Amino acid sequence: MSSNAMTIQGVAAPDQTWTQVLHEWVTTVDHKRLGILYILFALLFLVIAGGEAVIIRIQLMRPHNDFVSPQVFNRMFTMHGTTMIFFVAMPILFGFANYLVPLMIGARDMAFPRLNAFSFWLTAFGGFLLYFSFLGGSGLYGAGNAPDVGWWAYAPLTSRAFSPGHSSEYWTIALLVSGFGSMGTAVNIIATIISMRCPGMTLGRMPLFAWLNLVMAGMVFLVIGPLTAAQLMLCVDRYRGGHFFDTAAGGPASLWIHFFWIFCHRKV
Repeated sequence: MSSNAMTIQGVAAPDQTWTQVLHEWVTTVDHKRLGILYILFALLFLVIAGGEAVIIRIQLMRPHNDFVSPQVFNRMFTMHGTTMIFFVAMPILFGFANYLVPLMIGARDMAFPRLNAFSFWLTAFGGFLLYFSFLGGSGLYGAGNAPDVGWWAYAPLTSRAFSPGHSSEYWTIALLVSGFGSMGTAVNIIATIISMRCPGMTLGRMPLFAWLNLVMAGMVFLVIGPLTAAQLMLCVDRYRGGHFFDTAAGGPASLWIHFFWIFCHRKV
């Protein structure tokens, strides 16, 4: 080994301040760091959803319990189910996929690193927007009100008559935003596995975990679209006087059920 190489190895790396470290993590496009961020995000919301589940179970411990009011129970039930499906189960799967799939197939990174980072922050923004409804669900000058329509949000519970204020809008827009993030990550996983495998790794030689994520990403890409369409129709119903799910005006309420479970049957 040359003396120059030994000298370079002996130089200590300068210590980074916490702001520099935070900036590196917030602006990263590295698949490993994004995978860790996905997993940490999912674990954070798992703790939150666990607290909501505890409240639900305490209320159901005995008949005629008054630990929380019926309105609060509906909010906890809605937020728990929504959080577990959209902000725990999906992000933690994407986190392991981001970290492990490129390593398993011999790729340097995901196919679209910046799209990968953008998709994560869309998902994170959707999760935080959903929980901001506790403060802003009833409007700027009213008391907060989290969504209370159930995590499946069946019509006509989401109509203005049964869901006043803005809590349903927070639920809808949060899932729209996170849905775009999920679709971006699914496209990234599919493109990475299809086009960035190392020489000699055919689909038949690919690890089972990579196959699992390829199938999962394909399913997410196919089923996010119907859910997004249903949420856009719900926004039109609430904001523009549409009648997609208004039975009084001839719209079938069951249409929402079909759109929603096209997504959730595959996801759950």
